[in-house]
Amino acid sequence: MSLEQLDKALEKELSRLKEEGRAKPAERIITGYLPPANGRGPRYTLKGEDKHFLRMNSNSYLSLSNHPQLIAAADSATHACGVGPGAVRFIDGTFSYHNQLEQRVARFVDKPAAKIFNSAYTSNCGLALTIGSKTTHWIGDQLNHNSIIRAMRIAGVPSANKGIYAHNDMNELRSCLDCVGNDIDRVVVIFDGIFSMRGDFAPIDAILAITEQYKQKFRDGVITVVDDSHGIGAYGATGRGTAEYSGGSPDIIIGTFGKAFGVNGGFIAGSETLIETVRQKADTYIYTNPLSIADCAAASKALDICDSDEGLQLLENLRLRTMQFRDGLNKLGLESIPGPHPVVPLMVRDTAKTHALVKGLYESGVLVVGLTFPVVPKGDETIRFQINAAHTETDIEYALEVLAQKG
Repeated sequence: MSLEQLDKALEKELSRLKEEGRAKPAERIITGYLPPANGRGPRYTLKGEDKHFLRMNSNSYLSLSNHPQLIAAADSATHACGVGPGAVRFIDGTFSYHNQLEQRVARFVDKPAAKIFNSAYTSNCGLALTIGSKTTHWIGDQLNHNSIIRAMRIAGVPSANKGIYAHNDMNELRSCLDCVGNDIDRVVVIFDGIFSMRGDFAPIDAILAITEQYKQKFRDGVITVVDDSHGIGAYGATGRGTAEYSGGSPDIIIGTFGKAFGVNGGFIAGSETLIETVRQKADTYIYTNPLSIADCAAASKALDICDSDEGLQLLENLRLRTMQFRDGLNKLGLESIPGPHPVVPLMVRDTAKTHALVKGLYESGVLVVGLTFPVVPKGDETIRFQINAAHTETDIEYALEVLAQKG
């Protein structure tokens, strides 16, 4: 048997992606990590390149991936229980490290219970499969992450049972709630905490105030859900995320260990009844092996660090370096979207200029992400910078100097 016929069809699809400007470039391969030294933060080496690179495209907001305590915790757990669970959770694939992490993250986000998944993506899918039904109506922000959108498709949510409000527009949210039919038993309002391409946040306090007015209208109420993958650990006075920053906690919190906490995996946190139902119904939990023991041990240690004096210091440096970079963009007369989050978008508003600036930054040893048409609308072309806690004042000054020269 051969894939020759299929390959021909797939080659046409790949050609279309290139013609439309949606094809992704070849993946760069990181070959090494250089620890902070001489007033500079970490640097990375890439295959085929002699120079060292400053990463300003990493989700590792607290820079914990190379923390010696996380490495030691992962190593100790691996030696104790092996590198993999050997089965799904229901078939004796649950180790003490899985259970400990679930209890730890539930305490961290102040919910009664939590269930861990292989990613926040599969967490969103698992939640949709758990609480969705023919009489469930879903309402979401226009700029919700792909994982939320895909979760509703996987759960088979019909278009008649969906509402979308303009980004952070509370009047439109209210209109969406007003339009829900009388045959609906439960409404789910779901949104990102931090919108990852913009660095702005959902006004959770306002969302809760509006949805509270509609809870008695439906048999099962109005359930609020935040995917705070870019907020948990990196946002708020103690790193509790967008709920802490905005002053209101939704009914259900979805998050990741793969960003601020520097490891892998995702979670759903909510009531004990919800989490038991997730355990019983979520396909993306039931039919796949869980996180490795090493990931669980490292994630638990990351949460401990976040709750320590060291964690507060990391958050403070993250805040200061973010302010430094944002202030520097303003002084250079460059446009961004205001906000305190370490996702800092540089609005270039031109595809050719965006490509040229990304290339110039790369040649100067700075890694960033460029977003151009048709991935974003014409006029919204952006370079996304992401500040990490291990970035130093010298690092930020260097990035701004390169922008001043190349921009």
